[in-house]
Amino acid sequence: MKLKIAILGTRGIPNYYGGFEHISEYVSAGLVKKGHSVTVYNSHNHPYEADTWNGVNIVHCYDPEYLIGTAGQFAYDFNCLMDARKRKFDVVLLMGYTSSSVWGHLYPSNSVIITNMDGLEWKRSKYSKPVQQFLKYAEKLAVKHSQYYISDSRVIRSYLKDKYEVDSRYIPYGADLFSDQEREQFDKSEVLKEDYFLLMARMEPENNIETILEGFNNSSSKKSFMVLGDTSNRFGKFITHRFKNDDRIQFKGANFDNSVVRALQNNSYLYFHGHSVGGTNPSLLEAMASEALIAAHNNPFNKSVLNSDAFYFDNANEVRHLVENVQRKDPEREMVKNNLHKIQYQFNWEVVINDYEDFILECYKQQHGKVTKAR
Repeated sequence: MKLKIAILGTRGIPNYYGGFEHISEYVSAGLVKKGHSVTVYNSHNHPYEADTWNGVNIVHCYDPEYLIGTAGQFAYDFNCLMDARKRKFDVVLLMGYTSSSVWGHLYPSNSVIITNMDGLEWKRSKYSKPVQQFLKYAEKLAVKHSQYYISDSRVIRSYLKDKYEVDSRYIPYGADLFSDQEREQFDKSEVLKEDYFLLMARMEPENNIETILEGFNNSSSKKSFMVLGDTSNRFGKFITHRFKNDDRIQFKGANFDNSVVRALQNNSYLYFHGHSVGGTNPSLLEAMASEALIAAHNNPFNKSVLNSDAFYFDNANEVRHLVENVQRKDPEREMVKNNLHKIQYQFNWEVVINDYEDFILECYKQQHGKVTKAR
């Protein structure tokens, strides 16, 4: 069975932003290879301007976020939904609900609606209390107006079951193993092997960037600390100002060249993952696949992925202890090896794409059966 599928809720593909764009790249192209017709909705501001990408149809919708800020996301999602209503998709896959579920009554009535439920957005500390309350409401609307649900973390799956008594399909992100070709193509003179610590994240408070850099700042380490991420927002400016006097800390900006990022992860002495909210984080899986030794913030999301194959921290003192004491010996090499095994068998893109296709087909058949019986 070949279906006409739409993916909404992202800024677009190829990925220039974050997690949902990242997975939409892989899933859309993977579903096309399996014979489905797939359309991804892109912001008109997206750098990629063509109408197809790797066999995926691209629809460019007007996105006023650049003019009016956050409110523009709601207008963009509205524009995408109004267009999708005209195109008679068999399945609409919504990536997240933050600015789309308020339009739930406008979801295409003849399409099967599947929502990837994101990662407890209302817990993010960057949001004010009123915004957090709205996001709880948006989550509730997403549950109400969707027919089927995807969780990218077992923690999210349990939460949805406990909170709303809905079953969701657990499908995580994926990652590609670090290849021999990638090892050879990167100029090793650009990154001295294991001579630096690394952090890669959006500049947001809940990613514990300040905690990590404070711990490093207070340490006696002679190594440098590379920070990858766009620092142009308010929190990014605060962080760069706070640590401007520590010459060891290098803010490198955002980097979407996957081969460079993976080489940096592979060569780092210790990779710090501070994300504390959300599901299975793509950058964490990339670090695992790139054979990085990982220190992660101590929370259920990270632990459900890494288990005992990482170092954990709760505060700046614990970060400092890790910076000054972590070794690269056999036990640490075993942690890296175990994480590679997880990528190979749990967080493999082929498995993820197959799981998406299986679930989409299952939902479509189930919904189609319901409609047929109703007639």
